[in-house]
Parts: sequence; C-alpha cells; structure tokens
Amino acid sequence: AIRYWLIASQILEVDENSLKPSEVGELIFNKKNGYDPYLEDDATIWLVHWLIASNASNATSFFWFFNHFHKPEFTQKELCDALHEFVSEQLGARTSTHTLKSDIALLLRMYEPTIDYRTTPIEEGLDSPLSMLGLINEISDTKYHESKLENRWNLPIASFSYSVLEIFGATQISSLRVEQLMMSDGIHAAPGAVFRLNDEGLIAKLEEMIAWLPGYFELRETAGIHQLYKLKDIQFVDVLAKYYNENRNSRLGEVVA
Repeated sequence: AIRYWLIASQILEVDENSLKPSEVGELIFNKKNGYDPYLEDDATIWLVHWLIASNASNATSFFWFFNHFHKPEFTQKELCDALHEFVSEQLGARTSTHTLKSDIALLLRMYEPTIDYRTTPIEEGLDSPLSMLGLINEISDTKYHESKLENRWNLPIASFSYSVLEIFGATQISSLRVEQLMMSDGIHAAPGAVFRLNDEGLIAKLEEMIAWLPGYFELRETAGIHQLYKLKDIQFVDVLAKYYNENRNSRLGEVVA
C-alpha cells in the first residue's frame, strides 16, 4: 500500500522495474536537504493533492472525482454509480462493484476530516494530511457529503503555480484559455477543478501568480475570451525553490526578531 501511494503521489517513479525518487520527490522529501521532508508546510500537502488528483493512470478514481465529477452534494451511492458509469462508458473497462465501493470509501476517508483541526492538533488524530485541505466534508447528521467550489484563499501560490506549469508542459502551447484551467478536457487535470476553485478564486490565484512570478505570465482578453500567456520559460524546480527559500528566510527573520 505504501509503495502504491508513493507512486500515485508521484513521489517515486518506476525506472526499469525499480523505484527511484521522482524529481519533485527528491526536491521536497530528501532527508538531508529536501525542502519539506516532514510534510510541515501546507504547500507540500496541497502539492501532494495535485500530484495524486492529476495522476490519471495510477490514481484513476481520484482523477475522475476531482476532474469529472461536479456535483457539490452527493451520497456515497451516487459517487459509486457515477464512477461505475465513467469506468464502463468512458474507459470501456469492467470493474467489480466491490472495487468501486472500496475506492470511494478510500477517497472519502482520505479527504474528510473526522476531527476539528481548530481545536485538535493533527498529530493527535488519525486523519490523512489531505483531510486538512477541506476539499470534501461530511454534512452533519445526513448521508450526504459535499465538495464545493470556493475562493480557496488558503491555497499556497507555489502549489497552484506548479499545477499551471504542468498544464503548460503537458499541452506544449504558450497560451491557455482560462476555461482550460477551470475545467478538465478529460485528458489533462485542471487546477480549478482539482483545487475546487470557483471562477473568482481561479482568477484571483492567476493574478497572484502573475504578481509572484513577474514577467513570466500575463492574462489577456481577446474577443471576450480570457487567456493566460506564458511569456518566457520557467521550471517547476524554480517555483519550488523560490517558495520554500522565501518561507525559510521568513521563518529565520521571525526567529531573529
């Protein structure tokens, strides 16, 4: 199970039948000089979420839920039925109902909090770190769950910027319609969908990214269509280095003060 999740989260990758750290896995989790080997920064948790939810081949149910399923409120049965339809009609695969139910139960268990993090430290609970993100919640005293689009002001800009760079890399084009970043095309993950951003939240994050990485991106409107342009090349390595180094310097400044 640990091996599977390390691959699903793209922290490890298969190399000639053996496993090795991926580039992002090495950068963040290397014990000696990784940016956040103990998963202490919220940006790392949001990034792990993106790496799982954008991994269509190794985390298919998670990719489906965050990129294809759009109902804000739902029951566990509705999720199972919708996933069964997707697997049968879109993927042309046959999967047992038991397997689908297990996948849905795991999804909810990973993302739904069972403790109140405002009053209880995470280390005192048994919840997954992903449950801290607030992307899926159980509606009290009902059989319903919710996963709503919000502004997500708490979404760290590094995690968001990483996701945008991945879409530029996957599509190999220099401009993206904002719509492409909001809704998945069925092949690529979409930051707006994966992070459960509403329209206002997505635009706000794009503007924040443009200000944080000046000279690299620009938002333009042509014939009523908003597009994000990549003006010059920047790698996700540079984005992560900028964010974690800024955070480290900020913490050091607080200690000195």
